[in-house]
Amino acid sequence: MSVDEIRPRYSWRGLEDAGNGGTCQGSVPQAIICALDATDFEDAVRNAISIGGDSDTIGCITGGIAEALYGIPDDIRQKGMSYLPQDLKKVVEEFEKKYGCG
Repeated sequence: MSVDEIRPRYSWRGLEDAGNGGTCQGSVPQAIICALDATDFEDAVRNAISIGGDSDTIGCITGGIAEALYGIPDDIRQKGMSYLPQDLKKVVEEFEKKYGCG
């Protein structure tokens, strides 16, 4: 299934209103498709938002997958970091230093 096929069939109640939109089975497969059907990080997150339903959850899952596939563009990373207070920036920077990402 593609994002274009999911979009008209997905809602808060899951695919085809199956009632599982709030479960792993009702969100993780869609998030994976949003990431795999993308051309880059931003496209993946836009895919996730576009299908509707629990889009913040779908977006978070998709974003994690998309980071592994495409990396996060520096401008998006910098904008995200600009919203964090200094103590949380430090946590992120320490994590990135320890695990070699960022």
